[in-house]
Amino acid sequence: MGALMVIFSLQTKQRRKRTDSIEDELELSAVRHRPEALEQLEAQTRFSRKELQILYRGFKNECPSGVVNEDTFKEIYAQFFPQGDASTYAHFLFNAFDTDHNGSVSFEDFVMGLSILLRGSVQEKLNWAFNLYDINKDGYITKEEMLDIIKSIYDMMGKCTYPILKEETPRQHVEIFFQKMDKNRDGVVTIDEFIDCCQNDENIMRSMQLFENVI
Repeated sequence: MGALMVIFSLQTKQRRKRTDSIEDELELSAVRHRPEALEQLEAQTRFSRKELQILYRGFKNECPSGVVNEDTFKEIYAQFFPQGDASTYAHFLFNAFDTDHNGSVSFEDFVMGLSILLRGSVQEKLNWAFNLYDINKDGYITKEEMLDIIKSIYDMMGKCTYPILKEETPRQHVEIFFQKMDKNRDGVVTIDEFIDCCQNDENIMRSMQLFENVI
């Protein structure tokens, strides 16, 4: 289970055990973001009604306005990775969840992304991962973009990595991955190259599974 799922679920249980209906939860003031109807989210995600209720209550505890900004998002991640610096990775992850690029993540954005990451097909997860690595959202992954993501993951893990990583380790890993993915040697990786390579390389798929664990 990913860090975001854990923190929202735990904080919900710790702060209040309520039997209120979801309709009570959605009585938000006019200045707050009102989530889509529960039935619609249930149809669009792989979460049950009960799971969505639990997730929403946790989300609302952390974000009473109904949306989370990047600073709050970083604070949440920092709680889970105190041994490292999670701020850069949280920045990239926030941008991947912020699908309309308005500087905030709504509950809908959150559960749609989480549904893919936790219960999506391999193809859906790889599409989402490509979007994460494509930092400038131009439809391609460059070597520098891949390096930025990989370095941010290592920075976040901090002292948890064993054996202790050398400074050049992230770049070495990126060189290997990029060489495998960039099949036509044009200096960028397309989504088709990315998905094809990931699906046909066990080492890369294992790395992708490790990546899922820090979400």
